[in-house]
Amino acid sequence: MSTEKHPDLSCAYCSSQFRNQGTTSCWSEPNERDKEPGYCPSTREANVIDDSFQRYLADDEDARLAKVAARVEGLCYQPVPGSDAVNARWTRVEDTVALAKLMGYRKIGIATCIGLLEETQRLGDILSAQGLQPQSVCCKAGSIDKLELGLQEEEKVRPGSFEPACNPIAQARLLNQAETDMNLIVGLCVGHDMLFAKHSKAPVSTLIVKDRVTGHNPIAVLYGQNFYYKRLQKQTVIQD
Repeated sequence: MSTEKHPDLSCAYCSSQFRNQGTTSCWSEPNERDKEPGYCPSTREANVIDDSFQRYLADDEDARLAKVAARVEGLCYQPVPGSDAVNARWTRVEDTVALAKLMGYRKIGIATCIGLLEETQRLGDILSAQGLQPQSVCCKAGSIDKLELGLQEEEKVRPGSFEPACNPIAQARLLNQAETDMNLIVGLCVGHDMLFAKHSKAPVSTLIVKDRVTGHNPIAVLYGQNFYYKRLQKQTVIQD
């Protein structure tokens, strides 16, 4: 095991440069860019970055996915005539359909939260209309009580009632058996989504991130942290 110490990764600090200049050193013409900040991985970790990029030049599935993803990024914008501005024209659902089709994927797995079954059905209708084949598996498949997981009754959402545990590994294995080409996460809990992605054989993308308070729009917390969610900078969410 290597004992080499690597610096903290902190690209987020470049947000101040982006606010002030509308760009960063990694998004500038090579002959016009400012000197990279001291924490910039483009300089400090150039070997990792260059080695990773070389993998996109190979002739395998990772390289093909990287190229198609870059194409989809370009397709989801359209130029504004007479201006250097661009307008976004595709939603995440459209991006997903486009990537699937350009990759030649047909069978699309959906690992869904039980609380988003209606949304999953609507998604499936769209995928079918686009010539794709949706396969969906609910998080509560098997209906096994949380007590079997080793939890205490008081740790349930509604103590004293039957409450099935989520089974993301089963979701992944069932979609593996269905031989899906790609899998989508629709509202799985934190941790459950990690387990699903870990055990899925097909590549995974998250379409909907669960957030019970913000209507599945977790970025709202980042926009509101100076007022509505200021507690997150002052109060510990849970003790270690």
